[in-house]
Formats: sequence, C-alpha cells, structure tokens
Amino acid sequence: MFMAYQAYVFAFSPAVTKRLFRRRLQMGLDARRRQKELFMALIDARRERKKLTPKKKDTSSFEHAYVDTLFDIKLPNEEGGSRRLTDDELVSLCSEFLAAGTDTTGASVHFTVAEMGRDETEWERPMEFSPERFLPDDNSEGVDVTGSKGIRMMPFGAGRRICAGLGVAMMHLEYFVANLMREFEWHEVPGDEVDMAERHEITTVMKKPASCLVPRRMIPRGLGVRLGGWFSCSLAFRQYGS
Repeated sequence: MFMAYQAYVFAFSPAVTKRLFRRRLQMGLDARRRQKELFMALIDARRERKKLTPKKKDTSSFEHAYVDTLFDIKLPNEEGGSRRLTDDELVSLCSEFLAAGTDTTGASVHFTVAEMGRDETEWERPMEFSPERFLPDDNSEGVDVTGSKGIRMMPFGAGRRICAGLGVAMMHLEYFVANLMREFEWHEVPGDEVDMAERHEITTVMKKPASCLVPRRMIPRGLGVRLGGWFSCSLAFRQYGS
C-alpha cells in the first residue's frame, strides 16, 4: 500500500515525473522485482500442479486457487488471435487480489463497463478518437451520463446508488475545460493523429502520447477568471508563445 501511494505521482505526466522522481521510481522498480520473485515461485508451483493427473496431485494443498482461474484466460492480441496472460500480468492480478480483494459483483461490473465502451451496437467506430460523439446535435441528444435515458457509459454509476459527487465533479470539469479553452488555443499537430492504443506501465497509458500545439491567447488583464494553475494530464503539450 505504501508503494502504491508513492507511485501515485507517476500517473500524471509520466514523461516528466519519471525524470523528476527518479529515486522514487527506482524504489518502485526494486519493490516490483522482489514482488515478482516472490509471487512467481508460487505461480509456477500451481502451474506445474495443473499439469498433473488427479492421482499425482498433492492432496495436502488447496484443490482450487485464484491463480488457477487466470491460467485459462485468453485475451485478444493485435494479430486478431488470442494470447494468455503474461507473468507480469499474473503477478499484478494476484497482488491486487491479496491487497484489495475482489468479489463476483465487482469483477462482473468491471468487465461489463469496459466492454460497454467497445460495443459496436452502441457506438459507431468505438475505438476511434471521436470526442464529438458526446456532443448533442440535430440527430442526437448527446450521451446521458446518469443512465436515466439508457446506459451507454457509466462513469458515475446509475440508479439509486449513483455517485453523490456527480454534480460537483461535472462543475469542476466544466470549470477547468472552460478556463483552458479561454486561456489557450488548441491545434492538432499536422500529421499526428490521436492513437487510442494502450500500453501498461505503472498505470495504463497511451502507447503513443498525443501531442497538440497550445499557444496562449492574448487576453486583456482583468477580464474574467484566470485559471489558478496547471493541471496534470497524459498529453504531451507543445506550448509556445505568451
């Protein structure tokens, strides 16, 4: 839990924070190496046990274990086929299970919500970067995040147990976005399209970080409310001008 707290800083602008906090990053990598050495001995033992016939299995050990269910999982790969979980993924899932626990309801919701965003019956070209899909137009009312008009995404839950902080979260989001649009101009880098592919580091990040040109707008002093400070995000901004 301590290392998870220490590593939290790398979830924001990893290209910068990995250089600013090199010592903390090395501590995390060393802890991960020790964790993998410990877990892989147990994982390999269960993997070998799975290969044995029922008569040769050691009856003194547990018949079923959480890690046994992970050996048969197959995930889609980039070639259109499937692959099994890697050793790093097995270690991460076992560590998460021991540290945070899980339950059947939570596991079902995680997979369902993730799959909801990739459902081609609900979203047109779901894996493409198309933020305008969330905006209302002549043919659409936008996307209802409360789930009261149909559940296509569920960032705040739905029904009677919907997140109580929804209103505050939306207010903060609108405030920050409005100020960012007011203070800066936002332009695409020519020939640099947004790629939604992912890769796993300390957290899941963009495989190819997006870039954009962000010149500052020339605004007379004293007009409106200024943004109090920068916010962290996963984009690699290229800011110029003043």
